[in-house]
Amino acid sequence: MKPKKQPFIIGRQPIVEALRSGRPIERIFILRSAGGEIINTIRDLAHRQGVPVNAVPEEKLNRLSRANHQGLIAIASLVSYHELQDVISFIVEKGETPLFVMLDGITDVRNVGAIARSALCCGAQALVLPDHGIAPLNEEAMKASAGALEHIYVCREPSLLKAVDTLHLNGFRILAAEGKAPRTLRDCSWKEPVAVIMGAEDVGVQAPLLKAADLCFRIPMAGDFDSFNVSVATGIILYEAMTQRTAP
Repeated sequence: MKPKKQPFIIGRQPIVEALRSGRPIERIFILRSAGGEIINTIRDLAHRQGVPVNAVPEEKLNRLSRANHQGLIAIASLVSYHELQDVISFIVEKGETPLFVMLDGITDVRNVGAIARSALCCGAQALVLPDHGIAPLNEEAMKASAGALEHIYVCREPSLLKAVDTLHLNGFRILAAEGKAPRTLRDCSWKEPVAVIMGAEDVGVQAPLLKAADLCFRIPMAGDFDSFNVSVATGIILYEAMTQRTAP
């Protein structure tokens, strides 16, 4: 299947209209020196909708498009983003036990795509992503997910710590994968509402998120090799969750 192309929305008024219509937008690039009422309007609309805004030099905009961009280029999203609380409520009302995956600092698009694929295959209902420091959900991510990103809920949050608070208020247990944790994957119960935090391979889950988690665990390994690839690790963890949830 040929992946969808990510279209640009170019110019000030088209971006305002896209934001006001609720069109999903991945990111907005604004010329660093741009100012004025319409720029303030765009920033305000983007903030209210959770759309990341990056101030960039003109060279960056010119590399993206040769059109008359007026100092603004938006990248239309290939996925629809959902409010975290709305997704929680919908899953619970369906009678399902929530299983969510939070991604912290994972910047490789192929890993994010592969994680989405494993999540969908193992029964997870949603991915929770930060609005900064995460790989874009572009054509390559969509291809790596084999289409899973179109069938799983994706929530984009300005703060993963605030997302953890929301999840806790809804009765979730927060688990964090951490290579040196004393507890192992098998020590965790996955039958209750759970969100698991996966971090980047080089630095792992950020310390404030580890502190906010209810339990940190590791995946046992046979030897002393460094670690699993993060998408492989997520697949192992979610398979264990699925096994526990489907056991008689």
